[in-house]
Amino acid sequence: MDERRTRIGTPPVDAAEAVARLRAAAIPPEILEVAATLQDAGHAAVLVGGAVRDALLQLAADDWDLATSATPEEVQRIFPRTLPTGVEHGTVTVLVRPRHGKGKASPVEVTTFRGEGAYVDGRHPSEVVFLRELDDDLARRDFTVNAFAWDPRAEAFRDPFGGLADLQAARLRAVGDPTQRFHEDGLRTIRAVRFCATRGLALDEATAAAIPEALEVLDRVSRERVWTEFGKLLAAPRPSLGLLPMIATGMWSHVVAPVPPELLREAVAHVDLLPRDAVLRLARLLRPLAQRSDDDRRAAFASFVALKPSKQDRQRLEALLGPAACAVPDAASMPEMRAHVAALGRVHLDDVLAIFGCDAEHSERLRTAVDGIPLTARELPVTGRDLQQAGIVQPGPAMGRVLDGLLQRIWSDPSLRERERLLEVARTLADDVSPSL
Repeated sequence: MDERRTRIGTPPVDAAEAVARLRAAAIPPEILEVAATLQDAGHAAVLVGGAVRDALLQLAADDWDLATSATPEEVQRIFPRTLPTGVEHGTVTVLVRPRHGKGKASPVEVTTFRGEGAYVDGRHPSEVVFLRELDDDLARRDFTVNAFAWDPRAEAFRDPFGGLADLQAARLRAVGDPTQRFHEDGLRTIRAVRFCATRGLALDEATAAAIPEALEVLDRVSRERVWTEFGKLLAAPRPSLGLLPMIATGMWSHVVAPVPPELLREAVAHVDLLPRDAVLRLARLLRPLAQRSDDDRRAAFASFVALKPSKQDRQRLEALLGPAACAVPDAASMPEMRAHVAALGRVHLDDVLAIFGCDAEHSERLRTAVDGIPLTARELPVTGRDLQQAGIVQPGPAMGRVLDGLLQRIWSDPSLRERERLLEVARTLADDVSPSL
């Protein structure tokens, strides 16, 4: 398959068109104001980073990065209101007053051109050196498509490393020596495959070849940062564009639990068809392990927990990998469907139908089976207090068994869900459970 046909965004045909697109970009006025003030003070001030790339691709561009030749101290002297948000790394936040004089000030981060010392922990440089030349700053960037610069006042476009040609070729290429780039910062390996997915790019051959030997550096990166990148990849329009190179370079097992290659590739082909939901798609990718054995299921879930996702995401993936999720699609009778969806949790039903690729007819039967049917004690028309006030059963284990019994009776015969009929059934159930008290 020609990777260019899967690109996301249309690159400019040449530098002249690149300038035209950047000239038309919706750059926030407060950023333009700060850039102009820096230039009036005799310093270079340019826009760099992903927003420039996305503007070139005619995609929504936000989070504009402003870089300057001024040192942090010079920036603080030029502007009356600043915050030293990251002075040691060259970043100062300038607070720009609204032009009409009312309302909150707009924060604009300004970062000094910089070079970096050795990366001792695979993520952060041992020192930062402030520079005066733009190209020296761009030389430390990760990929050529992120090493553009735009001077909005002079309307000058800088592309010293051939990033525009790489965009035209739908190619992701490291700036300079890819081995050095990846060993400087282990997160760049997973950022590479993330960009493949989110921007429809294919790894340059030399860039791809440098990834396997840098995976030990990825292992030292904060797991939260890894999940942030991996989550963006999974939520991309076509995650397979990043997942396949992730597998080919050996990166997969450095992020989550290993899955047999033939099963993983089958799952990858499916995730492109699923909604753009990172947890849902990851559940499909890890599902083969969950279906193989309980130990494999626990290992798959543990590998996700190690990425330190939110509690909500952990609980959701645990449900989607659990035994109930596997049982739901195979349920045949209405009572069986209700019992399995109750064990799964009603909220996860649509996720399970998507993961297992259930056809429309079976999906509708499952939804109909549980529509309006209580699946938990809290959904019953009668409460434990009702049972107590009616003198049927007192709080305790027996009450729990009665409520569970009511649910199971309703799953078999939904006509019983009327309040008065349930109270009659509850009396019978209470008589049955009372000897065990």
